[in-house]
Amino acid sequence: MAASAAETRFAGRVAIVTGASRGIGAALAQRLAAEGADLLLVARTLDHHDHLRGSLHETAEICRAFGVRAEPCVADLTDPESRSRIVPAALDAFGRVDVLVNNAAAAMYGALTTYPAKRVRVSMEVNVVTPIELAQQVLPGMIERGEGWIVNVSSATAHHLAGPPYGPGGQTMGVYGASKAALNRITNALAAELHGTGVRVNSVQPRAAVMSEGAQALVGDRVTADQIEPMEAMVEATLALCDCAADDTGAIHVSLDLIASRNMTVRALDGSPLLT
Repeated sequence: MAASAAETRFAGRVAIVTGASRGIGAALAQRLAAEGADLLLVARTLDHHDHLRGSLHETAEICRAFGVRAEPCVADLTDPESRSRIVPAALDAFGRVDVLVNNAAAAMYGALTTYPAKRVRVSMEVNVVTPIELAQQVLPGMIERGEGWIVNVSSATAHHLAGPPYGPGGQTMGVYGASKAALNRITNALAAELHGTGVRVNSVQPRAAVMSEGAQALVGDRVTADQIEPMEAMVEATLALCDCAADDTGAIHVSLDLIASRNMTVRALDGSPLLT
């Protein structure tokens, strides 16, 4: 199932995707592989999770079917020592990193009046500190080559709630939303610092819920069909930012809006056209 010549825009490029054992990360890794990218796949789950489907081995096997190299890298993003091995693993395996997708996230919801300090620290460590550190580690090679792509996966929870009255929903996502708001600001600041080097830095968030395995477990019974967008749409928007022009940097994109504004074709995870 190797990618055709028309579907190899990432041939010769190496991408790191965090949170690649399931959900958006696994789906994006498959699309990158379908278009020729070699991959370092990062997550905590190598073989199986105690209650969620998906693993690094499963994602790697799917990606390799496209004729690319896909190497799993087990890392705990809350642990500085563990995450410090990610970029060196990519460099050891492939010699370079062209694309970094900071997709992994700690999503723990709860009222701020009782939210544990430990969860605040974990949220910020995974959702803010880790993307900064990984970006810092891949930047020297990207700057030397004069090009690179960093994409941070954000969330609509970064926006302020409208009100009062505030209505139902959103009140338990304060810490998660704050971490994603911080990630958006960091995206913009890093893009400003790097403009002119050839390194592009962007964020992308779904307009509606993407029902990954983790999201299904967290909020599946509280989301209606009109509040859901296809996994393929979020993946296609993210993929576009992994191959954007040098001046296409520093923006906080919404998946479906980006697709509509650029008249993009949304494709299935194997690269075949799905919808426009």
